[in-house]
Formats: sequence, structure tokens, C-alpha cells
Amino acid sequence: MRLAARSPVLLTATLALGISVAAAVTIGVADLSVGQVVRALAGHAGLPVTPLPALADSIVWDLRLPRVALAGLVGGGLAVCGAVLQALTRNPLADPYLLGISAGASTGAVSVLVFGLGAGAAALSAGAFLGSVAAFGVALLLAGRRWTEPARILLAGVAVGQLFSAVTSLIVVADASAQTTRSITFWLLGSLTGASWPTVGLSAAVAAAGLLVCWAAAPALDAFAFGADVAQSLGFSPAKVRALLFVTTAMMAAVLVAASGAIGFVGLTIPHATRMLVGARHRLLLPACAVTGATFLIWADTAARTVFAPQEIPVGVVTALIGVPAFAVLMRRRSAP
Repeated sequence: MRLAARSPVLLTATLALGISVAAAVTIGVADLSVGQVVRALAGHAGLPVTPLPALADSIVWDLRLPRVALAGLVGGGLAVCGAVLQALTRNPLADPYLLGISAGASTGAVSVLVFGLGAGAAALSAGAFLGSVAAFGVALLLAGRRWTEPARILLAGVAVGQLFSAVTSLIVVADASAQTTRSITFWLLGSLTGASWPTVGLSAAVAAAGLLVCWAAAPALDAFAFGADVAQSLGFSPAKVRALLFVTTAMMAAVLVAASGAIGFVGLTIPHATRMLVGARHRLLLPACAVTGATFLIWADTAARTVFAPQEIPVGVVTALIGVPAFAVLMRRRSAP
């Protein structure tokens, strides 16, 4: 089916994302109306509106809106990374953590928490990012000169993931207190509680730049669906395209995981589900993945912070509870005659 015939699906999904953002900001222990949310936004934009009470304004602007925005950015970015890596490796099980990024982030974040290398969410995110970059670097060293070959980088990523997971476990067992272990476990399962406007700004810049790079490479990704030889015959350099996109997706995943922890199944399940809606052409698939991934994680995080309120559960638990059955259904549909 032509892209033009599929575009209404993307427009509908984008509208659903906008509605989801507005609705998610109103949901919580303190109920707010859409009108109050609009007034808060208008007030911060400098428009002449009656200001909200200070407490309601702070709930909207300082707590919920940054968290909803970060959920959308992380969900959309991880979904795009998953779609790109699945195309590059021709592996339907590829996800953004293919290169050991998640395990490296975990080691970095745990090191900050256990050894007191800093304080606050900024130090935690910095540690997670440095751990992610270190894991990617080790994966490149293990893969060697031919690191752009999917099989080599995949195997190196698996090995690095196991290595950094072992280091994380060693640190926790050797030095963590009971309270620190609880904080570590919560972060490892994914959490958006540390959302702030600086984090949102950095995540937005990285996600937007990464999406543009991947979208520009969409014709090459379409060619990779038929194999590297076909891509080369069409004028694309497999090694250069893979190098560019492996690095791009690794950096995107590193920044997003540093902001949110390791949130699973978004980058694995959302690309498969989105292909069923818009097809496999990456010009449309990538922006559609960004929109559907953002919408999915916004609602997953809303459930994580409200279902057992005032107790909050890690958002990674929610994505796994939804993602595993959804992935099973998708796989059954793909294998059906």
C-alpha cells in the first residue's frame, strides 16, 4: 500500500498522542481538569489568564508535565531505536539494549548510588550515561574491526551485557545497604520519578536528532530488508550505514536509559505492532513508531503512578505485563497461515 494511503493512520496516532498528553497530566492523586492544565500552560507562556493556585500550578508544571513529556520522549525514542536495529540486523528480537547499553547504564547508576559519587537525579543520570557509553565502547572493542557486521556486534553486545550485569550484582552484594538496594531495584525496573525540565530538554534534543538521522537513512533501511547485497547493489554502503545507525541508536538509548532506567519491551514490541498498522516502509514506520511508542509509555507510566496510589510501581513492570502478552499475540499472528 502506498505511503499516502497509510498516512491517515499516522495522523490519527498523532492526534491520539496529543489527547493522551492532555489527559495524563490531569490524572493523579490530585484531580485536575483540562481547563486547569491549559491555564497553567498559558500562564507560563505569558498569556493573560487567571493564574492557578500555586499548589495546582506546581503540580502541573513541575511534576506532571515534565514526567509526561519525558515518558513520551523515552517511549518514542526507544521504539525508533528498536525499529532501526531490527532492520539493520534482520533480527525480529533486536531492541535498543542490543549493544549492552542497559547493563552498562545499570552499572553506572548503581556505582553512583552505592559509592556516593554524587547526589540527586543529575548524578544518577550522569553515571548511567557514562556506564552506557563504556558498555558500547567495550562492545566495539570485542567486535573488532568488523564491528559493523550484525552477527559480531550482536554477540559482543550479549557478552558485554552479561559482563556489566555481573559487575552490577557484585557491587550490590558487596556494598549496598538495604535501603540502597531498594532504590537500585526500583531504578533498574524503570522509573520516571526524576523527570525535570533539563532532563526533558536533553532527551528531546537527542531524540529529535536521532530520529532525523534514522529517517534520512530510511531508503537504506528499506533496502536492508532484502539483505546487505541488495542494499549495496542499490548504491548504499552497508558498512557506513550500519556504523552511522549503530552509533546513533546507541547514543539515543544511552541518553534515554540514563533519564528513565531500563524500560523493557517498548523497543521490542512497538515496532512490530506499528508495522501491522502502517507497513514496513521506514519513511512512515519511524515517525509512526515515535508516536505510538510515546503514547504507549505515557499511559504505562500513568498506570504505574496511579493504580496503586499512593504507592508507585516501576513503569518497567507495567510495560512487561503489557508487552509480553502483546508480543505473544503479534508472533502468533505472524506465524499464522
